[in-house]
Amino acid sequence: MTSSPYTVADVMTAKVIAVTPSTGFKDIAAAMERWKVTALPVVEGEGRVVGVVSEADLLPKEEFHEHGPGLIEQMRRLGDTAKAGSTRAENLMTTPAVTIRPDATLPRAARLMADRHIKRLPVVDADGTLIGIVSRADLLKVFLRTDEELATEIRRTVVDRLFPLSREAVKVTVAQGIATLTGEVKEPDLILLAERLTGSVEGVVDVHCRLNHPAEAGSS
Repeated sequence: MTSSPYTVADVMTAKVIAVTPSTGFKDIAAAMERWKVTALPVVEGEGRVVGVVSEADLLPKEEFHEHGPGLIEQMRRLGDTAKAGSTRAENLMTTPAVTIRPDATLPRAARLMADRHIKRLPVVDADGTLIGIVSRADLLKVFLRTDEELATEIRRTVVDRLFPLSREAVKVTVAQGIATLTGEVKEPDLILLAERLTGSVEGVVDVHCRLNHPAEAGSS
């Protein structure tokens, strides 16, 4: 009933810095520093994502720079010790890459980042070709929507549709992302739904639903 939810395509960065499997260690580190990112997609061919190389993948080389790992540590941390001796992206990267499609919703992207403990996701098309990158910061862009924009959407997609007989009596205000609905409606069974749908509007931080039915006011 509400407008279409925001998707990854709405907030992702289309300009992506990537490396190839043959990119060397120092070039990877230099790219991260230059572009102020903590991870880079690794692509081959026409841009198909085959992995991601992150700061965490580079750190073992520094960790074991002066003192190599002992036998027990080598066995316990095979992946890290192997990366410590690697010089190219193909041996440093984490694969398969955790990616997401552009039509995925923002909550889905947020859950994936949280579940995998990652900060950025390569965005790929149906063929696995890199078309963008989405970060935690990108997912928060919806909270930059103005209060006026949020109020307009709430009225259009919630109030006008749920309460066609009472919409003129419903007041919608938004302050710092907190939406407040006040007024008397002739459709009391829809009040809880209105509260839930208002909370689902992208960018709304919280909802104060103070709608009531005339009969409720008279019986109090």
